[in-house]
Amino acid sequence: MIDILLGKIPELKSNWDKYSCFFREEKISAGTVLLSEGSVANTMYLIKKGCLRIWFNKDGKDITLQFFFEGEAVSSIESFLSGKPSEFTIESIEASELVAVSKSAFQEMVHSVPSFGGFMQEYLVKRLIHYAGLFLSRIRDNPVERYEDLIKTNPQVVQRIPQHFIASYLGITPVSLSRIRKRLKKIS
Repeated sequence: MIDILLGKIPELKSNWDKYSCFFREEKISAGTVLLSEGSVANTMYLIKKGCLRIWFNKDGKDITLQFFFEGEAVSSIESFLSGKPSEFTIESIEASELVAVSKSAFQEMVHSVPSFGGFMQEYLVKRLIHYAGLFLSRIRDNPVERYEDLIKTNPQVVQRIPQHFIASYLGITPVSLSRIRKRLKKIS
């Protein structure tokens, strides 16, 4: 992820001596909570290796919103930018290697490296488009269609994520997901 940033933001690369201290490497084990629902996000994470998920609790039920993999950035963006409590939890699914950027370091780079602000704006727009697609899929598609789309567009989710998290993400029970998988295996 750092290589991606340096490749897309020449000013950051040419001033790396100044900004490298803004990026702190962390290794975490599976099941590590990086941000709890109701806490304020003060860190953005870039994933070097591993997988994270964002989820919230609804009436004691764990609802997964999104999965993040290598080369992606994750934070409760709304909380990170507004200072308000996060609506969800960020948790590692696998042992992961991350690069952490504090809010103060982030703000410093936005103000002093103009192309960093543009890069982040592009990232936020992509994330908004992704969320709009998820929202429409929940309304328009049935669970089988959502699962088939997941297999087609993001096969690593099916390969790396435990089934109960996938079921939660699709808005169905693990039993329903098992039935869908069996039905699709018979067809193929």
